[in-house]
Amino acid sequence: MSLEAGLIWLNPEKLLMRMLTYLIVCLSLATQVPAQNVVDRTTLTGKVMCGYQGWFNCEGDGANLGWTHWAKRRNQPFGPGNVTVDLWPDLSEYAAEERFATGFRHADGRVAEVFSSANRDTVMRHFQWMQDYGIDGAFVQRFANGLASPTLLRHKNSVLSHSREGANRAGRAFAVMYDLSGLRAGEVSRVRDDWTRLQSEMKIADDPAYLHHEHHPVVAVWGIGFSDDRDYSLAECLELVQWLKSDGCTVMLGVPSFWREKKRDAVDDPLLHEILESADIVSPWSIGRYRTPSEATRHATTVWSGDRQWCDARQIDFLPVVFPGFSWHNLTGDKLDAIPRLKGQFLWSQMTAAKRAGCEMIYVAMFDEVDEGTAIFKCTNDPPHGNDAQFLTYEGLPSDHYLKLVGRGGKLLRGDVPVTETFEVSPNP
Repeated sequence: MSLEAGLIWLNPEKLLMRMLTYLIVCLSLATQVPAQNVVDRTTLTGKVMCGYQGWFNCEGDGANLGWTHWAKRRNQPFGPGNVTVDLWPDLSEYAAEERFATGFRHADGRVAEVFSSANRDTVMRHFQWMQDYGIDGAFVQRFANGLASPTLLRHKNSVLSHSREGANRAGRAFAVMYDLSGLRAGEVSRVRDDWTRLQSEMKIADDPAYLHHEHHPVVAVWGIGFSDDRDYSLAECLELVQWLKSDGCTVMLGVPSFWREKKRDAVDDPLLHEILESADIVSPWSIGRYRTPSEATRHATTVWSGDRQWCDARQIDFLPVVFPGFSWHNLTGDKLDAIPRLKGQFLWSQMTAAKRAGCEMIYVAMFDEVDEGTAIFKCTNDPPHGNDAQFLTYEGLPSDHYLKLVGRGGKLLRGDVPVTETFEVSPNP
């Protein structure tokens, strides 16, 4: 037995990771998707990608994380008075073993159920929906502040492994997106250490479904340059970007909306532009920066167009962020339906504005985030009732309305459908 093999044997978690990687490769080979149903993973150009949080847990799902991201107090029963989400998922297609009973009830008395991101079949289902509706893939979120917790890390690795398998099975693309939120000074290096582990133990970027751009695997780092008094420094971020580049990565950066002018939500520091000029893709966060279709159009004209020109002059790609609406009433107590969806008109206005601004790629926030009411996956018009619970609905629209809309947005981006002020979605995917 080699020294490396002996060390792996002494580390059960590392051994499990290697076994999972081997299993995923075998499954990928055994479940080949017809070529016409496989997206081109060699480029981000022409793609509509979604953020995939994968952070929902349920008591009894095996992750030992309680009701994480469903309830404010995750180790207490998930029910009235202990809830963080504003949308309720439509579970009509989920198998019995994917459903977890809550303390809520629907108007007809049925027990309300939710899903866990720890469930392999659920993640497979979500990636299959991406294929069904023509969505190109997902950036799998990986919060760096949880990497030091063995329990959280185990869950993150599980979700990433399942996303990897799901992307292969459904012919989609996937990539890792690190979120720096919550890190202390000196902790940005966790990202470097984690990416090194993902490469050595999971061979993550070698996977056929892993997204590449300009001949290199895409690694996204979100949370650079925001003016909200973050503990970690821009110097740490620059060091990380330079290291990722030296490691052979295409680096995408999630930054504030007003990064170019270094004002409002962005720090006024010349080092910010030095970092961005070292990157390959710039993606400004737009959630809450506009609230109506007309404001979205104006933002694209006054902000995105200039951003894209700045990037073009430096041979950097520009990836705008669009979102369907926003609401975090149960999480923060703020107004329900703070940014109305308008039955999809708000999202469509952003997609058409991005196209008119000359953008060649779009990031949708988010696939599954019901916490802040930005989800596009299947949600119900029959959320729990009573006990002063307040939830949004999809305004009576079919639960797959936003999946269809985002799929049509991809066609719009690629020039397969014309730019129109209004939109139609077909009755079938």
